[in-house]
Amino acid sequence: QVQLVESGGGLVQAGGSLRLSCAASGRTFSRYTMGWFRQAPGKEREFVAAITWSGNTYYADSVKGRFTISRDNAKNTVYLQMNSLKPEDTAVYYCAAGSSLRDPKGQYAYDYWGQGTQVTVSS
Repeated sequence: QVQLVESGGGLVQAGGSLRLSCAASGRTFSRYTMGWFRQAPGKEREFVAAITWSGNTYYADSVKGRFTISRDNAKNTVYLQMNSLKPEDTAVYYCAAGSSLRDPKGQYAYDYWGQGTQVTVSS
């Protein structure tokens, strides 16, 4: 069992930055692929970024070049650095952990989910 707790969300002006953190419980954190997803009001949850146990990273086209995912296995934590934020980035951001070999851009690749943290970008 893995528990995930996100933090770092908040209100920021367009063009600003935020760093989300996701702290994971469990001793096998380093073996998991970690992902970030987001869900805006009235929309489906969508993929944002992922990082595999080996450090390979994946990004949605909408955030490529602006967001950076990283992990610190010693701290059991994954981060999402978000720069040049836009109003359309407003959403609840969820952290997820998965141990399968499925496509890390798909929600079905993940077994555990956090409760989410709200990010609001004002124009």
